[in-house]
Amino acid sequence: MNESGARRPTADRTARSAPSAAPPGDGADETGGDERARVAAGVAGFRAAHGTEPAGVWAAPGRVNLIGEHTDTSGGLAMPFALPHTTLAAASARPDGMLRLHSANAPGGAVELALDALRPAAGGGWAAYPAGVAWAMREAGLPVGGADVHVTSTVPTGAGLSSSAALEVATASALNDLYGLGLTAERLARLAQRAENGFVGVPCGIMDQMASACCTTGHALYLDTRDLAHRAVPFDVAAHGLRLLVVDTRVQHELGDGAYANRHAACERGARRLGVPALRDVAYGELDAALEKLADDPVVRRRVRHVVTENRRVEEVIALLEAGETRAIGPVLTAGHASLRDDFEVSCAELDLVVETANAAGALGARMTGGGFGGSAIALVPDAAADAVAAAVTEAFAAAGFRAPRIFPATPAAGARRLPTD
Repeated sequence: MNESGARRPTADRTARSAPSAAPPGDGADETGGDERARVAAGVAGFRAAHGTEPAGVWAAPGRVNLIGEHTDTSGGLAMPFALPHTTLAAASARPDGMLRLHSANAPGGAVELALDALRPAAGGGWAAYPAGVAWAMREAGLPVGGADVHVTSTVPTGAGLSSSAALEVATASALNDLYGLGLTAERLARLAQRAENGFVGVPCGIMDQMASACCTTGHALYLDTRDLAHRAVPFDVAAHGLRLLVVDTRVQHELGDGAYANRHAACERGARRLGVPALRDVAYGELDAALEKLADDPVVRRRVRHVVTENRRVEEVIALLEAGETRAIGPVLTAGHASLRDDFEVSCAELDLVVETANAAGALGARMTGGGFGGSAIALVPDAAADAVAAAVTEAFAAAGFRAPRIFPATPAAGARRLPTD
């Protein structure tokens, strides 16, 4: 139907800089670690850092996005699911208006910040994420006071698996309970996004925070990012003799600070020129006509094509899953990667190598997941081919002189929650 517009990524590619500042998760194993043992370690870590017992421990997961990438800033559709890998926040309220933040995964001691002195600033290290959540809550008029927080995480950072959202949502969940705010999961996600946009300075959409806050075990989350309408869609690949492999390339390309903002701005320009509130409002059947109106701006044209076709791919995947045709989503995943590579231009050599090699070795489909420019890819593979696909990707990375990837199967897990401490 539409022209391919094939291009390779250009020199303005960038890594999303903010997640690399979050506490590095240890990623100990494919399950995210033994939860009871991690809670006990979190309580002990809090005691050592703050000298008292925590009031509780809260968990929020990282996520894999199955389909629907870079659509959320245009009010579009997405379909993430939560990973077993989580950030834990052991926390207690304190009466003096201070935040005392400590991480088992970051060097140095506790970071102490006065709530009344919090001001938005790009960067600021890992502590900017929990501090930004407190700032966003107070800016919204919520009665949030000080807190002692101890953080530990198994969500790999720099892997496109939303370590920053996990940290934000774990903090938001803790403050919500400590101060009896009674906020819904959706409200917590919006406040976490506000923290990242307005305090940390990263122009992300809402999908990562919604996935961390709202996902359920055994399901993907069909998410309309315009109004946050969402529903759980069963996603049990094992029942169909399949595995979904996550391939963490363990690379992150730092090529300039403006690429995500530039792409967001291009989508907004496209919407203005097409006379719609957001690209979500461009129907798939009207795409060719829309692209004709943008013939004089090839960059905006490509960005528009990606968003509109990616929304369509989300609808296709949901229809296939609900029809029990899980194997058939593979080619849709691969088509999504081609669009991210050629039209949105957020892929890189390592991600492309994963997709090409996995598909050649027997995967049913594969695509990058997350922001891009490094991070992770996913591959839907038959059980019988899983080891061969993993070996082929590892061998291809070695032959290309790339760092060995980390590969593990992903299963949909629970969203944010308070954990028992006894």
